[in-house]
Amino acid sequence: MTAAAVSTALTVGVLVRALIPPPRRLRSRVRPYLVPQMVQLRAVPGEGVFQTIFGPMVRDLAERLGSTVDRFGSETSLLRLRQAGWYRGLDEGEMVARYRLDQLKSVVMAGGVGLVSAGMLRVRLPVAVTLVALAVLFGITRTQGRLQHAIERRRDLMRIEIYTVNQLLAMRVRAGGGVIHAVKTVTRRGVGEVVGELNEALRLHRAGWSGPDAFRRIAEVSPEPFCTRTYRLLASAEERGADLAAALLALSEDVRETRREALKRTATKRRAAMLIPTIAILAPVLILFVAAPLPYLITSWQ
Repeated sequence: MTAAAVSTALTVGVLVRALIPPPRRLRSRVRPYLVPQMVQLRAVPGEGVFQTIFGPMVRDLAERLGSTVDRFGSETSLLRLRQAGWYRGLDEGEMVARYRLDQLKSVVMAGGVGLVSAGMLRVRLPVAVTLVALAVLFGITRTQGRLQHAIERRRDLMRIEIYTVNQLLAMRVRAGGGVIHAVKTVTRRGVGEVVGELNEALRLHRAGWSGPDAFRRIAEVSPEPFCTRTYRLLASAEERGADLAAALLALSEDVRETRREALKRTATKRRAAMLIPTIAILAPVLILFVAAPLPYLITSWQ
């Protein structure tokens, strides 16, 4: 009985589908009316009609918001995104567009939270407007703060890595071979942020750039000054044949001295910060112990 019922249902379903075909999907109906520029904006495979229609408007709004609230231009924003290591693998235009969308998302979410908070607190209209404005300001600065924090974190990491990379490059140059060969040897076995930038220089070299131009290019976008000095030194050695090993070792010593001084300053700041809670807790108690007998002494003196 079950097999007969299933067979009958399948047969009826096939007949109904053949006699009454399903309606066309909304995507096929709307696509003929879209301009070619809107169709070409699809960046994600399988993107629906909603993203195709409203995506350009959202991107335009994000671009307008980013150009208004961001004090940097597109070129500076692109440089900062590269220095932070965000959106790797994307083209230059896609990196900036993605960053603008993240800015818009942060502003919308912060503004929504501020609006909901004002509604829940049932405050007056001026207070509600002020609360929403503060929330929007927080959303604007949040993305910029995250970007600056990412740049600083990547700079600190590269400062740690560049000492070892310079030592390895100096050994490879002393062992024999040119600058490009030494860089290839280090990048073949190493990983990290500095190795990633050296790989970018090798990619540019394979694409037709000369060795000095490739190293100068990554020196322009590197967030760490010591890495910039290393890349420019590699470019000069490749171009003029300078003594690269001695210069790299001297630069490594400079990096180590700078890191030692930075660690000393950080340790001093942390020791001072550790004293603040102690002083804040013990100072009032000490003042009370000292000031407690003063009224008695003063009255006895009188």
